[in-house]
Amino acid sequence: MKTDVQIAQESTMKPIKDVAGKVGIPESALELYGNYKAKVSLDLLKQKQNEPDGKLILVTAINPTAAGEGKTTVNVGLSMGLNKIGKRAFTALREPSLGPCFGVKGGAAGGGHAQVVPMEDINLHFTGDIHAVTTANNLLAALIDNHIHQGNRLGIDPKRVSWRRAVDMNDRALRNIVVGLGNKGDGVVREDGFDISVASEVMAILCLAMDIRGLKERLSKMVIGYTYENKPVTAGQLDAVGSMALLLKDAIMPNLVQTLENTPAFIHGGPFANIAHGCNSVVATKTALKFGEYVVTEAGFGADLGAEKFFDIKCRYAGLEPSAAVIVATIKALKKHGGVGKNDLGTENLEALKIGFENLKRHVENVGKFGVPAVVAINEFPTDTQAEVELLDKMCREIGVPVVLTQVWAKGGDGAVELAKKVVELAEGGTSKFKPLYELNQPIVKKIETVAKEIYRADAVEFSNKALKAIKKHEEDGLGDLAICMAKTQYSFSDDPSLIGAPEGFKITINDVKVSAGAGFLIPMAGDIMRMPGLPKVPAANNIDILEDGEIIGLF
Repeated sequence: MKTDVQIAQESTMKPIKDVAGKVGIPESALELYGNYKAKVSLDLLKQKQNEPDGKLILVTAINPTAAGEGKTTVNVGLSMGLNKIGKRAFTALREPSLGPCFGVKGGAAGGGHAQVVPMEDINLHFTGDIHAVTTANNLLAALIDNHIHQGNRLGIDPKRVSWRRAVDMNDRALRNIVVGLGNKGDGVVREDGFDISVASEVMAILCLAMDIRGLKERLSKMVIGYTYENKPVTAGQLDAVGSMALLLKDAIMPNLVQTLENTPAFIHGGPFANIAHGCNSVVATKTALKFGEYVVTEAGFGADLGAEKFFDIKCRYAGLEPSAAVIVATIKALKKHGGVGKNDLGTENLEALKIGFENLKRHVENVGKFGVPAVVAINEFPTDTQAEVELLDKMCREIGVPVVLTQVWAKGGDGAVELAKKVVELAEGGTSKFKPLYELNQPIVKKIETVAKEIYRADAVEFSNKALKAIKKHEEDGLGDLAICMAKTQYSFSDDPSLIGAPEGFKITINDVKVSAGAGFLIPMAGDIMRMPGLPKVPAANNIDILEDGEIIGLF
């Protein structure tokens, strides 16, 4: 069986200017990065701002498991399937981070015959966006330490600097460090640390800003720490905004590539889905909507995190109106949620499938709470039995949700034709009545409780004293009307990763509430969320190589 990278290397790509031209994007709007990658000018979106949008389709999923769900693969396959049935479609995805790529996850550009290409470039340095985010983040960090060293005019308390440095690599040794050691001229000694670059608030802002002006406005609001008098200090007060925006001037432009079947693909931005909103950039999505009849995008992890944040943060702030949602599941993953061990997932088990179905059912219900019609896409595996497929189809129809079997890994767009037809039926049926889950002007505690009880189905929310103190402080600082970006495990509806399936009778514990004022959200911490992953015992990097003839092996 061929690997993903082998399939990608054997594909026939078209010059990106031809892919763009076919959907109406003029060559004059492109900044080419070779023959197969391009940045698209922000001016193009401004020129099209008064023209109607295409239909926006969200691809989300059940809570992820070790069995794999294939959400990105279905996303790419669906965009190609829509083109197969005569619709002008785009896919809009996040950029992969180098950390997971060289760590445990491998590539993140789809799989099999449903990939975006050039796969190697997309998974490696691509157009340098993440490096730009890293540099802007670390410029601010340097300015903070220099300000303190050079007299500290703002009175920043070194013990209350919240801004951390960043690097796009999994490196656990950098989680907690001490800076300023050495001689007097080497700065003020204080504790610090590194986050992975995609966890930086700069990345979240990049993906929510519409233009350079909006980018600057958001960067200026970032809270970097507090004074000795407990007043917030912003990047704007440090005069850091202009130079940071300059570093991001190219990164804010969306990247255009293509799928294996030459469907146009915007791959742009990649904020963490735990501590940020986990969606590709607003500017990429909006640009695609001006040129495509259908734009297929996704949000990180399961619908409890990804879809909720997509709806309540991205769509709210960007004024987007999703027409339909696709909820991806596999029979293997549902059996995992039903209690089956990893080694037994290939064996037929109808009882476990029934139990695991409750996880899917809850996600379907949750998407409905936002007024968006949904279809379940079953990503087919060779081990799926006819009895299992029929049972799952029956259970879906009993709760009133359509279900379609997809074979995109093996067949590309041909494997998503039926799904594409169903998506068109839902999207053009006019039944979407999108609305966010809560109002921004509600109290912080109320907004947190709404997400925890309505989406996670928690019986109660318990706030630590630290969290309550933080909430009071944010409200005093005038930040109470920000959106909520819950940080919790992706593996469970609860804050306990071991409670798989559809747990009941649990409470959510909020131990702190952090702020990303520039991005426009508060981050309630439901457990310890790792902002700097570590490498596994055998990192994927150990098996990645480039041969003398330029062939890349082991990437995925």
